[in-house]
Parts: sequence; structure tokens; C-alpha cells
Amino acid sequence: MNLDELTERLMNGGFVAADEEAAELMEAAGGDAAVLEELVVRRETGEPLAWITGNVAFCGLTILVHSDVYVPRWHTELVAERAAARLPDGGVAIDVCTGSGAVAATLLARRPGARVIGVDLDHNAVVNARANGVEAYAGDLFAPLPGDLGLADVIVGVVPYVPRRALPLLQRDTFRFETALAYDGGEEGLDILVRVLEEAPRYLKPGGALVLEVGGAQVGDLDADIARLPYTDVTEITDEDGDLRGIELTYG
Repeated sequence: MNLDELTERLMNGGFVAADEEAAELMEAAGGDAAVLEELVVRRETGEPLAWITGNVAFCGLTILVHSDVYVPRWHTELVAERAAARLPDGGVAIDVCTGSGAVAATLLARRPGARVIGVDLDHNAVVNARANGVEAYAGDLFAPLPGDLGLADVIVGVVPYVPRRALPLLQRDTFRFETALAYDGGEEGLDILVRVLEEAPRYLKPGGALVLEVGGAQVGDLDADIARLPYTDVTEITDEDGDLRGIELTYG
């Protein structure tokens, strides 16, 4: 099976970026036709491409992605780059719900002298983040932070923010492979976002930044919570199409 044949097969299977996926699968197969067929069949079941190839491109880096760990999406690059812009050389950053460690690894790449900590409730994610060179700890949000860390210049997070009622609307194969833990943000999708907003000031330096990925109209839903907390300079992060991707807040 050559590249054109594989691209056509994936297109017929409904894969939007069939040409790109075909190239990645062929590279992962290393010229072995039997291995390629096995990888393609796995992809046709809906298994995430990054689990099959073992990695994903993110902010110009190659991020290792283990099976059962949330796959970083392209739109999160905007959040990662905004967080990196707020992190000084030699600064401290905390990446909550770090997953594979893609965001934390980006911060380390942009600011090699910084100390960047990743935390995640999922032990598999912590192992994955460490494989990407991230100092990572298992636990609930800020609970597992090392005692010698001090206050952070930046806290960034891609926390679960999908409203529970919207979970069935995600791609049909999502929960055949990925866990709801990575998506379920509670009834309105705000539970963990609000927790981070409330808890982050205890770990931020005055003037430090909190950068969070959010979806849809959630900024408006969070207005009341942001107003009662000690944040200033709230900025929306949008992509080139004007779609909301995150928020950036300054503490104090």
C-alpha cells in the first residue's frame, strides 16, 4: 500500500486530514507492510493517532504520548505560548492537569532556565509527562507540589471543562479509548475551572499570571467568580478565526 492508496483509504473512512495521517502512519510503520496494515486498522477503529504513532507535534516539539493519556490538541498551543510569554527566565511555572506534559515541555523549551512543575490526578499521565522531561507529581491540583517550590510566576492549565450534558456530543469514538476524567468539568463544565481560579492566588506571586483553556461562552459564565477574586487584566485568548481558546488573568 503506497501513500496515495492509504490516503484514499483514510478519506473513505471519514478522516479529515487523511493525507497527513497517512504520512505519519507510514513513517511509524518503517516500511513494514504488515505493521502498516496493523496500524491502519487500529486507526480505523477510532484509536487516537498519537497513541498509535507514540507522539504528536506540539509547539514545534515532538511530544511523546502514551496510551490512555489525553492527546494534546493544536488549539492548546495558543494557551502554551501565552503562558510562556508570561514566564520570565529563571522563573517558576505550574502546569495543572498536565497530561502528557505538552504545555510544561513547551514552557521548558521556551525558558530553559525556569523550573516548571506538572501535576495530574492520573498516575499514567505523570509517567508520560516525566518521559517528556517534565518534573511531574501525582495528585489533585496543587496538593502534590513540592515544599521547596515557592510562589509561581505562571500557573497554566488545560483542565476538564466540558459540561457533563455535552459529553455524549463528543466524537463517537472518544470514550471507547479516552477517559471521561480528561473531559468532565461537572454539570456546567465549570467545577474544576472555578477551583483553579479560587486556589491559584495562594500559589502565585503578585503580578503572576493564570492562563486557562476554556471553551465556548465559558468566560461569561465565569465572570462572577473572576469578579470576586483578586484578578486584574483579564484577557481572552482567541485563535485566528476569532474563536475563544482561553483566558489570561493577572493576580493582584
